[in-house]
Amino acid sequence: MSHGLAHTPYADGHKPFSIGLAPLDLADWIEPDERLLADLAEKDRLFAERRDIVFAAEPDTVEAQREVLALLLAHLTERFPEIWRIDPDGTVAIAGGRRVDPAADAGVPLLAAARLVQEDLVLMRRGPDGWRLAAAALCFPSAWSLTGKFGASLDGLHGNVPGYAGAMGTRMARIFDSLRLEHPVWRLNWSIYPDDRLHHPESKEQPRAWFGGADDFAASAFVRVERQTLRRLPTSGDILFTIRIHVDPMLAFRRHPDGARMASGLRDRLLSLDPAQLTYKGLAAHRDRLAEALQRIAAGS
Repeated sequence: MSHGLAHTPYADGHKPFSIGLAPLDLADWIEPDERLLADLAEKDRLFAERRDIVFAAEPDTVEAQREVLALLLAHLTERFPEIWRIDPDGTVAIAGGRRVDPAADAGVPLLAAARLVQEDLVLMRRGPDGWRLAAAALCFPSAWSLTGKFGASLDGLHGNVPGYAGAMGTRMARIFDSLRLEHPVWRLNWSIYPDDRLHHPESKEQPRAWFGGADDFAASAFVRVERQTLRRLPTSGDILFTIRIHVDPMLAFRRHPDGARMASGLRDRLLSLDPAQLTYKGLAAHRDRLAEALQRIAAGS
């Protein structure tokens, strides 16, 4: 039986606001789950209704976009043949009855690639001023806007992250510069949201509406984990950044055999955040009630 909670960095010794990269086994590059068709349908809706919000690409990134599509098709059909296959007419059949025709998005291959997987796809390109966001299919942002960040450098993308300016920013640029084709990496981060929506393009400074009082705060809270991967593309040398969102209700801890430890770990991480970090995560006004709810779950009540 699946208990959800695919990744629990808050309970596994992961230090908040650290880069925390680990080597990525490419067999584990993409993470499909039981929500695949629902998430892809939501992507289709956003591409149809809000394309200017969720997709952008510099004109000279088309070849790199084709690299991404080719890499994904090769990986998906080899690693998950029971889910993805390419039919003789070139369309991609996805288990459950979904079909994707890459030719329909021939001028924007990254869009075709994004229709295949739950991950968001971001292309980073090196220029005279460092790495910048050059193309993206970003349907499920965690409180940031593609329209506001398109073309931004690493510093521009992370400028409001507490602790980024200085050593962390320098290290991040060095990681991008030194990332080797054969050594992809991945990382996790987490936050707590008042809903399970995947599409959250609001700014970090915009407060989120929370519901419920102290007694039922856990019932209105969701743990949101981002699984990010970085890999260099073999021909263009661009870096593909994937973002996979996992959302679980906080009450899932009660159903998980290791949920008490997870809830306790999340509470400890939450209480370890300083004011700037809490504000960045949108949790400054809710920390104490969330900590109380997590304490009750950890205690089995």
